[in-house]
Amino acid sequence: MKLRLIPFLFFTLLPFNRAEAQEARTLFVQMPDSILPLLTEVNRADCIDFLDSHMRAQVTNRFGTRSEMTHLSPDYIAIDMTARSTWQMKVLPLETDTARIICTVSTVCGGACDSDVRFYSTEWKVLPTEQYLPAPPQAEDFLMPKPDSVETFHYRDAIQRADMNLVRITLSPDNRTLTFIYDTPAYLEKEAADKLKPFIRRALIYDWHGGKFVPRHQ
Repeated sequence: MKLRLIPFLFFTLLPFNRAEAQEARTLFVQMPDSILPLLTEVNRADCIDFLDSHMRAQVTNRFGTRSEMTHLSPDYIAIDMTARSTWQMKVLPLETDTARIICTVSTVCGGACDSDVRFYSTEWKVLPTEQYLPAPPQAEDFLMPKPDSVETFHYRDAIQRADMNLVRITLSPDNRTLTFIYDTPAYLEKEAADKLKPFIRRALIYDWHGGKFVPRHQ
């Protein structure tokens, strides 16, 4: 009887082991150093150990400065890499089976912030961004139509000042969304930014649906 239980227990526990292997914490520690060169494997493991121990998850990175993991859940991690840069990852399901993929967002801030989105398999192989984010927002998507109360000249003058497309992107820790915020006004001089801000949408939200991020109707 005991021998018969062994195969049963093996196949019963297998789904749990697979799910655990696809949790953010496990994938984060297994990440190749080339993806996040600032942190060593020891740094990554220490961050998780610190948060598990209810301690502040600060580590000394390869540059000798401090990085801090600020959020850890089964499918999400957020890190303040430096005083001016952050990194996030989210484990996302594919609808065809129990497979998962990883989405990461790197953000660097000067006067304004700009972000980069990438996708990986759970083995950290690079996946084509256009497959999972087929229609990222363009600069014009952040612009609202000209109000009737505003003269065309003033409207055109305001939007023509936006000569760079700077977008801050965030992954949600609570749901499967990407939020895009047009950060170009933060790069402009105050007068130009003040003229532009009334015509900018506050944020564009994309939902994870059908194995890709699609814009939410707003």
